[in-house]
Amino acid sequence: MDRRHFLRVTATAAGGLSLAVSLAGCRDDGAPPDGGAAFVPDAWIRIAGDGTVTVVLARTEMGQGVSTGLPMLVAEELDADWETLRVVQAPAHEAYGNTALQAGVMMTGGSSSVREAWAPLRRAGATARALLVAAAARRWGVPAGECRTERGRVLHPPSDRAAGYGELAADAARLPVPRDVPLKLPSAWRLLGRSLPRRDVPDVVRGAATFGLDVRRPGILYASVERAPVWGGTLTRADTAAAAAAPGVHGVHLFRDKVAVVADSHWRALQARQRLVCEWDEGPLAALSDETIGARLRAIADAGPGGVAAEHGDAAGVLDSSATVLTAEYELPFLPHQTMEPMNCTVDPVTGEVWAPTQFQDGPLMIDRGGARGHAADALGRSRRDVQVHTTRVGGGFGRRLDVDYVREAAEIARRVGRAVQVVWTREDDTRHDRFRPRALHRVRAALDDAGRLVAWQQQVVAPSISRKFVPAAVPDALVKLGGPLKGGVDQSTVEGAADLPYHIPNFRVTSAMANVGVPVGYWRSVGHSHTAFAVECFVDELAHAAGADPLAFRRGLLGHLPRYQALLDLVAERSGWGAPLPAGRARGVAFHLSFGSAVAEVAEVSLAGREARVHRVVVAADCGTVVNPALVTAQLEGGVHFGLSAALHGGVTIRDGRVQESNFHDHRVLRMSEAPAVEVHLLPSDEPPEGVGEPGVPPIAPAVANALFVLTGKRIRTLPIRV
Repeated sequence: MDRRHFLRVTATAAGGLSLAVSLAGCRDDGAPPDGGAAFVPDAWIRIAGDGTVTVVLARTEMGQGVSTGLPMLVAEELDADWETLRVVQAPAHEAYGNTALQAGVMMTGGSSSVREAWAPLRRAGATARALLVAAAARRWGVPAGECRTERGRVLHPPSDRAAGYGELAADAARLPVPRDVPLKLPSAWRLLGRSLPRRDVPDVVRGAATFGLDVRRPGILYASVERAPVWGGTLTRADTAAAAAAPGVHGVHLFRDKVAVVADSHWRALQARQRLVCEWDEGPLAALSDETIGARLRAIADAGPGGVAAEHGDAAGVLDSSATVLTAEYELPFLPHQTMEPMNCTVDPVTGEVWAPTQFQDGPLMIDRGGARGHAADALGRSRRDVQVHTTRVGGGFGRRLDVDYVREAAEIARRVGRAVQVVWTREDDTRHDRFRPRALHRVRAALDDAGRLVAWQQQVVAPSISRKFVPAAVPDALVKLGGPLKGGVDQSTVEGAADLPYHIPNFRVTSAMANVGVPVGYWRSVGHSHTAFAVECFVDELAHAAGADPLAFRRGLLGHLPRYQALLDLVAERSGWGAPLPAGRARGVAFHLSFGSAVAEVAEVSLAGREARVHRVVVAADCGTVVNPALVTAQLEGGVHFGLSAALHGGVTIRDGRVQESNFHDHRVLRMSEAPAVEVHLLPSDEPPEGVGEPGVPPIAPAVANALFVLTGKRIRTLPIRV
C-alpha cells in the first residue's frame, strides 16, 4: 500500500486510524515486526500462540506514563490480561503518525498522546476482541452473542467452555475484519478510570530501562563535540594535535561548524576535546545581546501590530472612547529545557540504524526535513527506507527532542568515522546549544465600563517564530489553506492561549509579529501558552483590581457562558480555602487557563523571605475530560506546576557577545526540593473524551504566584523570572 493510499483509507474525521493496515505491504519500509505472532489484526496489537498480548507503543515514553496509559485503552476493550500484557516500542513508520498533530508525522508532543489514541486504540482492541469471539463461536458452533471475554479468554457460559486468546489467534487471523464494533460503556470498564501502577517503574528503579545513554553496540566509539560558540559561526582553524595524541582517541574530525573528537569512551573523548585549540568566524550574531534583542522586539512592536490572529467587535473603537483603560507590557525570556538526560544519539552507518531518545521519529520532508529518520538518512547518504530509528526511553523531553539536531550531528560524525558512534552532549553543551523557548513581548490594553465589566481587549504579541523553523518558507501558502501553523502570516504557536481566550469579551483583537533574531528556538513545555497565560492572567488580575472585584469572582463572571469552567473555579476556590484567613505574611493568587483542550485553575499560596518568593502550597483544579488513569494525570499536573514554577522563579538565559552565558545548574537554577510546594490536584468529573494533561499544569503557575505577590507587596510583576 503506498503512502497516499494508506493515508486516504486510514484517516478519519475524528483523527483515528482504521484497522485496514497492511503490515506486509509496508514491510520494506520499516513496518513493525510481528515477532511470529499468530494474530496481528492491526499496527498496535499482536497476539502470540501462547496467549501473550503485545501492544505496540507509538509514542515516546518520557516519564509521562504513555507506556501505561495507552496500553490501558487497548487492554480495556480487548479484555486482555493486564498482568501479562507486554508493551514494545514502535519503529519509525507513518502507520504510527500522530493525527492530532499532522497526518503521517510520528511525533510525541502537544499533550496529544491519550486524546489522539482514545478512539483508535479502543477500536483496535474492540475489533480484535470481536474477531476472537467470532473465532471461538465458529469453533464451538454457538452464537457469538452467547460468548463473553475475560482476562485473555473467550467464555461460553451456557456450555462452560473457554479458550485462551492464543488458542484462537490463528483462526481469528483468517476472519474478515468487522466494521463499527461497539465500544464498552463506562459502566463496564474494569481498567479505565483506575490508578493502575506504571508499568515502567520497576525497570527504572532497577536500572534496567534503556535510555539513549545506555545504548551499547559492538565496537562502538564515543564522540564529544566542540561547537561554534556563536549561532551561525564557522570554523576557520583548529589545532588538533594534542587532542589526537590523547589516550584512547581514534580520530579528530573537522566540520564547517564543529570539531568532533572520537575515542573509546565518552570520558576520554571529553578530556581530549579540552585540548583542542579552535578559531572561529563568529559571523553576524557575535554582537547579539539581551539589550539588542529587546530593542529589536520593541522596534517590531512599534512598527505595527502585525498579522491579525483573532478579532471580533470593535476593540480599537471601544478603547478610544472608554473612560477606564488599562495598559501593560509583559516580557518573558528565552528558556532552556534542561532535561535531566542531555542530548545524545547512537548511529551505526553500516546498518543504517539510529538509537535516539527522540520525540520526532518520522514525517514528510516538508516538516523539518522528515524528523530523525529524514535527517539521519540525509546525513548518512541513504534512502529513508534504509534507515531504521529505534526510540529509546527519554530522560525528559519537554519539547526539546522534537528538534533532531543531535540526531543529524551523530549521523554526520558516524558517516565520517565509518562505524557505530554515540554522541553525548555535556550539560554545558545542552544549556548553550539548546533550542530555546522564544523570548516574548506582550502589549495589552483593555477597557472597563462604568459597572466594572470588561468590554474591550487588545493584545499584541511579538516573538520569534517556532513554526517558521519547522515549516520552510516555501510551504506556508499551502498550509494557510489548511489552517496550518502559519495561518494568515501568524505563527499560531505564538498566540495560542491569547487568540482563543475562553473569556467573554465583546470587543476583542489579538495581533502578532514574528521577530526572529538568530537565536534558535523550539517547542518548550506548553509552548506559547507558557508566555500568553502569564500576560493574560496577570492583566486580568489588574483589571479585577481596577474594577474593585475579587479576582476569582471577576474571572467567574467572564465565564458565565461556560458553566463547567465556572464550576472549575468554584472547585479550586473551595479546595484552596479562597477568602479564608491565612497566616501573617502569606497571600493567595489565582490564575485560570485553557490549553490543549484542558481547563486548569490554580491557586498559589505565597510568602516572601527577604526578596525571594516562597510558594508553600498550590491547589490545582482541572477539567481534562475522561480520566484514563488518575495517578498519571495527577503526576503530570504536579510536574507541570513544579516545571512552570522553576521557570517563573529562576528561568532565563543571559545572552552576551552572541553567547549564552549560563552553563549548568549552578548558574541556571532549577527548583530545589526545599523550594517545592505542596501540590494538591482535584479533577472535575467528566464524560467527555480525554484532553491533554502533560502541559496544561504549566501556564497558570507563574501568573498565580505573581498575582499573590501583588497582594503582599502592591507591586505588579510584569517580567520573568520573578524579581520582587
